[in-house]
Amino acid sequence: MSHDKPCCAPGREPVALSPAGPLAGPPDGAPGDAGSPVVGQGRERLLSLPGGAFLMGAEDEAGYPADGEGPVREVGLSPFRIAATTVTNAQFAAFVAATGHVTESERFDFSFVFEGFLPAALRAVSPRVPGTPWWRGVRGATWRQPEGPGSSVDAIPDHPVVHVSWNDAQAYCAWSGTRLPTEAEWEYAARGGLERKRYPWGDELAPGGRHACNIWRGTFPADNTAADGYRSTAPADAFEPNGFGLYNTVGNVWEWCADRFSPDFHRTGPRTDPTGPPDGPARVMRGGSHLCHASYCNRYRVAARSSNTPDSAAGNIGFRVAAAA
Repeated sequence: MSHDKPCCAPGREPVALSPAGPLAGPPDGAPGDAGSPVVGQGRERLLSLPGGAFLMGAEDEAGYPADGEGPVREVGLSPFRIAATTVTNAQFAAFVAATGHVTESERFDFSFVFEGFLPAALRAVSPRVPGTPWWRGVRGATWRQPEGPGSSVDAIPDHPVVHVSWNDAQAYCAWSGTRLPTEAEWEYAARGGLERKRYPWGDELAPGGRHACNIWRGTFPADNTAADGYRSTAPADAFEPNGFGLYNTVGNVWEWCADRFSPDFHRTGPRTDPTGPPDGPARVMRGGSHLCHASYCNRYRVAARSSNTPDSAAGNIGFRVAAAA
């Protein structure tokens, strides 16, 4: 199967579904930080991390050199804080209730859903994404209806919010007094203090035969055994946390980072508190998702990278927030 990044989470462009109306431009750039362990109106629990030097990136035989995972390089970070979990449906609902925010998926009137989650009638009228036919552009798929009309988040308030764009995440951060983590902050936090390991817990995917994350189990895309306990998303605090106390930094949902994406900027770019290239059309996503499988997208590793346009969203993309120390 293809290793191209659209398999991870498609962008708006591949499917010819036009916006339902004009899109107002969300704020760009990082909002100010708040100064307490539990911050802002979203009540995120932020963990304080000391920063310092760490080895970022990988030269992994299971990786994708074209993504810019390597070279391994020493990066220095200032102390910062980061959420233990991704933003949940309940937290995002509080933001929407307080602000009236309308997500880009709602304004475009479609988002991307894995076809295996759709009832036959909805699948029949939802176009495939070229090259990745397991993705469908679904009218009415939003954070409130993650598998399209007829679905709901009412029973999963503790699961990660999905169908949120980078721009939606920025709006949430502005409301909650937080910001998105930089890509370097994200990887440092995701590693949990372990050096040059493939996963947040070590190099084995299933240590001692135990499932440690939510990824696709079975044969993709036809057979989803849900052997790890979850057919789709899992609660944001499922599985054991890493050494820093962060949950689900691989698998479950892709997480937006603040940086613009480049496969090679980091080769010569800053090594202290890097923030990515100054321009570019796409933003970084990290961590993989519940739809990742080694047969086509082994990006559920702490060094793996992907990207998407800032207006894109899908049923496997969420975010976690950060703040200055």
